[in-house]
Amino acid sequence: MRDVPVRPGSYWMEYGDDTARPRPPDGLDVDVAVIGAGIAGICTAWELARAGRTVALLEAHRVAAGVTGHTTAKLSALHGNVYQRLRSTRGAQGAALYARSQQDAIGHVVAVCQELGIDCDLERFPAFTYAETAKEAHTVEAEAEAAREAGLPASYVKETGLPFPVAGAVRVEDQALFHPRKYLYALVADLERRGGQVFEGTRIVGLREGEPCRLTTEDGRTVSARDVVVATHYPVFDRSLLFARLKPHRELVVAGVIPAGQDPLGMYLTPEGTTRSVRTAPYGEGQRLLIVTGEKFTPGAGRVGERYERLETWTTQRFPDVRLTHRWAAQDNEPTDGVPFVGALHPRARHSFVAAGFNSWGMASGVMSGKLLAARITGEKLPWTDLYDPVRLKPLKEAPSLMRFQAAAAGHFVGDRLPFVTGGGRASAIPPGGGAVLRSGARHVAVHRDEAGELHALSARCTHLGCLVRFNDAERTWECPCHGSRFGTGGEVLQGPAVHPLERVHDIEEDDDA
Repeated sequence: MRDVPVRPGSYWMEYGDDTARPRPPDGLDVDVAVIGAGIAGICTAWELARAGRTVALLEAHRVAAGVTGHTTAKLSALHGNVYQRLRSTRGAQGAALYARSQQDAIGHVVAVCQELGIDCDLERFPAFTYAETAKEAHTVEAEAEAAREAGLPASYVKETGLPFPVAGAVRVEDQALFHPRKYLYALVADLERRGGQVFEGTRIVGLREGEPCRLTTEDGRTVSARDVVVATHYPVFDRSLLFARLKPHRELVVAGVIPAGQDPLGMYLTPEGTTRSVRTAPYGEGQRLLIVTGEKFTPGAGRVGERYERLETWTTQRFPDVRLTHRWAAQDNEPTDGVPFVGALHPRARHSFVAAGFNSWGMASGVMSGKLLAARITGEKLPWTDLYDPVRLKPLKEAPSLMRFQAAAAGHFVGDRLPFVTGGGRASAIPPGGGAVLRSGARHVAVHRDEAGELHALSARCTHLGCLVRFNDAERTWECPCHGSRFGTGGEVLQGPAVHPLERVHDIEEDDDA
């Protein structure tokens, strides 16, 4: 396998500032505490500050540096073949409300950019869901009809701006592309001008609901708030069993420079295979940055390097003049019925809220979540509030996905512990840069060998619910296949729902079984 000739790291992450934001003072008291400074958390905090609330935005790492910093940044209401599914599971009215809410979010970004004078490379383009095979073209044609019935400006076409033929495509007009961190940094700056407080390096590990609610950080500080919003991508506090209704997946991204004249002038997605998504962004005079996403897989599925190569090969075959420059990965969660969970954290919650399950469409859905949650907290109700309510549970509609999600998680929880899964080999067989789960007596140990040859050993039990982690060979991380938690090779939490690091193990030897 040849190396992908690109530097690892998200293109979006190259933009930012060096502002050092502190941890909160112990005993901080605000109207609303928002946990998570991705697009959903930032938009929620900003909307509430604009409504006159005192707000604390609490981020475990850095602002807009998690999933939001690794997106493909499409602002679109066309989400694959979602409208056929919604028409079946939520009815024609539900599909129409979904379309309205997503279109409203796009319009809101445009309006906010004008209001605050934000230069975030905002561009308006059509969005396409396309098929390359005649069989899939029938599905795409049906999606065009469903999207049109839901109120989108959708049509079925057989010609696109792609440099290869398609069998058919849904086309929805006047969608948008933008630079997410340029937009969100501007919102954070305005949030702080309005008196909002932003804290980084602040992992929240405890939530006591009440009046007020009380949050606890990993270093023992407390924050009190009348209302709390959990916007941590995958909920770190799960009191409505959302972990059973969300399935994590990762997707890879490669990006490279193409001549501006080869821009396909739109955003494209095919659900065929392991998906392919195409868009471009401004990149200097006479050039565009081509961004291609695909190779969807469950965290911990392995052979990530091979998946990158497949995505690179597809990109260079379809766009022969591309000069690849970047690669990165994104993660999201699929909800059981295809609709994000935005609203009350659990059935009895009065002052705790959640936003989760954006299923690879987090830009428009994150903006939508900010408006919806701010409205709920300030006593308003948007037309689509009930559509997204996490408390909803429609057993007949959700049962097939619910059973599929939990069967997969149970398979990992039980099957990964069988001897033949982790046996066969020794720590001495792990190459520099590699990792494996070893059996050391009755326990499972996650062992990584760094480039200098030193072994680093951790408990292989995810600190969320105890599933066994697996090694990602391309990103050199430990990943939980059950609920998507990710850890560095030193055990540190990179991505929740886990909030505690993997425990270090100190007695692994070269001849331990692997």
